Amino acid sequence: MLFKKHYLLLPSFLLAVACGQPGRKTGNGADSLHHLVQQYYDDRMELFPMEATMNGEHQYDSLLQIDISEHFRHRLDSFYTSYETALNSVDTAGLTPNDLISYLMLQRDLSLSKERLKFPDHYMPFDQFSGLTLMLPLFGSGASAQPFKTNDDYRHFMARMKSFSEWADTAIANMRKGIDAGVVLPKTLVVKILPQLADIAKKDTGNVFYAPLKTLKDTALAAEYRASIEQYILPSYARLHDFIEKEYLPKARSTSGYGALPNGKDWYALYSKYWTTTNLSPDEIFAIGEKEVARIKGEMEKVMTETGWKGDLPSFFTYIRTDKKFKIFSSPKQILDSFAAIKDRIMPKVKEMYGHLPKTPFEIRQTEAFRAASASAEYMQGAADGSRPGIFYVPILNAKEFGYTGMQCLFLHEAIPGHHFQISIQQENDSLPKFRRFNWIGAYGEGYALYCESLGKELGIYTDPYMYFGRLSDEIHRAIRLVVDVGLHYKGWTREQAIRYMLDYEPTSEQEATAEIERYMALPAQALSYKIGEMKIRELRNKYTAELGNKFNIKDFHDELLKDGCVPLDVLEEKMARKFK
Repeated sequence: MLFKKHYLLLPSFLLAVACGQPGRKTGNGADSLHHLVQQYYDDRMELFPMEATMNGEHQYDSLLQIDISEHFRHRLDSFYTSYETALNSVDTAGLTPNDLISYLMLQRDLSLSKERLKFPDHYMPFDQFSGLTLMLPLFGSGASAQPFKTNDDYRHFMARMKSFSEWADTAIANMRKGIDAGVVLPKTLVVKILPQLADIAKKDTGNVFYAPLKTLKDTALAAEYRASIEQYILPSYARLHDFIEKEYLPKARSTSGYGALPNGKDWYALYSKYWTTTNLSPDEIFAIGEKEVARIKGEMEKVMTETGWKGDLPSFFTYIRTDKKFKIFSSPKQILDSFAAIKDRIMPKVKEMYGHLPKTPFEIRQTEAFRAASASAEYMQGAADGSRPGIFYVPILNAKEFGYTGMQCLFLHEAIPGHHFQISIQQENDSLPKFRRFNWIGAYGEGYALYCESLGKELGIYTDPYMYFGRLSDEIHRAIRLVVDVGLHYKGWTREQAIRYMLDYEPTSEQEATAEIERYMALPAQALSYKIGEMKIRELRNKYTAELGNKFNIKDFHDELLKDGCVPLDVLEEKMARKFK
């Protein structure tokens, strides 16, 4: 199959708007905006075809942009600049509240996206938590967004595998530039990447890339598909592994945070602004975190006393973490079945608290072996048309060591009524422009999911004090993130200092704390979004509960909270005020 070379051309509509006189507002504001946000989404899908596949847009299933190349970054800069010009030409007078949300969100997206291009994140193109090296195997597993139903589907992914070879070479070239510029990953993260790459480089039927062959009946195509894996995928992962081990690891840095990188504090401040959707400074976020840690610690001590524990909080942490009383499983199936039982238990109450329920199917699955060691429990969105379920993934390395105390709040967060409800309701709302239907804003999405953890007692769970302590443990975990994330990236904390802080305030093992801290090292400021967003949503619920009294309806609150999808926190506050004023 031939694939046309992609050139970034302005669509005729955008060109007409962009060529308007400076400062002049053109056309009908609403119509211009509707066209603009739709065109932005369509063009973005061609620029980011993997994202398009995730969104159920399958016209680009064979494309894999080399999105870490200098050429692509220049194209992106022109793309964002052109749309900023067009957006500034839209007449905002008379826009509906919903259209104004779209305007403000596109404005924010363009501004932050352009600003991010000032920093060389392409010099660190992947890590142990994120990047195409982990995303492509998910797509190639046959159990994710990439379809494998027809022969053409297989050919589409073969084209992506071929492109990955070029992506891998570009990644190596970029990392060499990063070495020269002093923009490299911490050594403690690099060593975690090596086993991931080695595992996927193996010519083994257990390799996740071979999985779709189990359902391919065309023997000739199967041979061609297998050859593509062995020509493009296995050698590419082997090259990446050898480069990382022999050339990159010796040059990796001993420091932990972005503050040690060139312009690192400014880089981190931008990420902080992006992930929290606020103008809070890192120092302000750090102070909020310390205050929340102290508050939740007091709540934990109350619950500890209620259980009859006679020791101090650190000894109670050790008890919760190590006592066999809390390790009740012997197989992964038992764990998955227990999560299903939580769903069955809460659903009657969920229906009393939410008027609008999603239609997207939902499943609980064990995380695949190739990524389980570095993975957290997570939710992967379903398809908007219901053809692919939303999936709650649970990493289970050893069922006998899987503690039960955090399971209820984890399910509320990752599954129902957390991410599955929020993301599915957003995607199913075809009255939203696609730009918003498939958008993600961490402070809103993760903030809402953390808020859902607080609903447990209302939903008929947390009746066991140890389960409720698990909920408080998860909440203090998110408050701790505000402290250690800023500490690592802005205040010069070491990895070991951050691990020690986490161990002092929550019932976790050193191994678990280390994995968490290394996640924050790899994904700067992402961890800030949870607590900052949750505090705003809880503030709004408390505000309208107090103001409306008996007139407050929790279904109305939750339905309004979710109906417009992910929005920045200031926009959320404004839209809730319009509804409940």
